[in-house]
Parts: sequence; C-alpha cells; structure tokens
Amino acid sequence: MRTNMRLTYWQQKGELMSFDIIGAGFGRTGTLSMKGALEKLGFGPCYHMVEVFQNPSHTAYWGAAARGEDVDWQTLLSRYRSGVDWPICTYYKELADLFPDAKVILSVRQPHGWFKSLHNTIFSKENTGQFFESDDTPQDLHDMMHKIMMEIFDGKNDVEEHAVKVFNDHIEQVKADIDPKRLLVYEVGSGWEPLCDFLGVPVPDEPYPSVNSTEEFQNRSGEVHAARGEG
Repeated sequence: MRTNMRLTYWQQKGELMSFDIIGAGFGRTGTLSMKGALEKLGFGPCYHMVEVFQNPSHTAYWGAAARGEDVDWQTLLSRYRSGVDWPICTYYKELADLFPDAKVILSVRQPHGWFKSLHNTIFSKENTGQFFESDDTPQDLHDMMHKIMMEIFDGKNDVEEHAVKVFNDHIEQVKADIDPKRLLVYEVGSGWEPLCDFLGVPVPDEPYPSVNSTEEFQNRSGEVHAARGEG
C-alpha cells in the first residue's frame, strides 16, 4: 500500500478532514444506519458503499485495491471523517495503520440472520447478475465487486455454513488485529449508548437510525435495474 504524503487538492484548500472512524464490519450489519448515526454525532461525511455509486470516479481506487495495486487512500478519503460497510471494511487493517489515531467499529449481528439478509439483498441473483453478467459494468467496478462477492468468500458465498464461518473468522481477525482500547464491537440494535460512550459524545435526544431493511434494499435495487432497462 502506498501512502501519498504530497499535499492533495483538499489539503491545499485547507479542507482536509481527519479520518476518525474505520468501520470493520461486513455489509448487512446495520452499516447504513451506522453511517446515519455517525453523521448525526458529527463524524460525517461517512463513507459507505452508496458513496461509490454516487461518485463513479471512486471505482478506480477500489478496482486498484481489489487487484492489489497501490492506492492513494488519503486522497480518496480526504473529504470524509469516517467510513463503514464494504468496500471500506475489506481494508480495515491498512486504514488502521495509515490513520493510527482513528477508532475502529466492528458491527456484528447474529450470523445466520446476517447470511439470510445478505442473500436477499447484496448477494441476490438479481444483484450479482447486475455486475457479472452485464457488458456495461466498468472493469474497476467489476473487480471491486468480485473482491467482495467472490474472493472474500472463496467463491462459496451461497454456502451458508461457509459464509458464516468467513463472517465469524473476520470478526475474530479484527479483534486480533486491533488494540482493544481502539475497538468497539457493536451489536446491531444496541442503540446510541455504547457508540456514544466509545466516541465520548452525548447521546442524541432521538431514536437511533434504522434504515436499509431488506425490503428497502430490494425496492431501491429494483428501481436501479428498471432504470438500466434490466427489469
């Protein structure tokens, strides 16, 4: 991994933000709700997979990372204070080394429930087909999604016991890699208190965000496919 120490455009403009929080939890562990929570607490903007699709130029970074090439993480993340979900969580260790003062949040949930949610959303046949069967998918985006959907799970993401083992092994690896003083293991549904205690900020006087349910994901994905003429 390359750390580019030259001043980026945003540093020159005096707009560089400190990258304070690294999300190490897999997708479908409440990451979009966590994004909303972190932004509410003042740790935004928060990078999430939605940022990739809203900023097509970002796929060049993630495609390079998936291929094992050098990545200028500081430039990619210069406008963000935090990041969660895939593809961020795939590179939590590199990011934790690059940003030594950043805290790490490992979002977790019941493994078999996670698997069911994953295959009703991100890893559904409709969603995977969008990336791997369409001739319109740019190479960088294809490589990024191949890394997430295939390489991490050894091509067996549809085998429940295997995927659950990968999920559990990832959790244990994060715990082994990150200093406990720097790490919060956040159980989905725990609300504001553990997060706010970890970050040293007051608890907001409103409910913890709850977004991106399976139904919401499927509806949004259907709209995307329809817009591309795939539905």
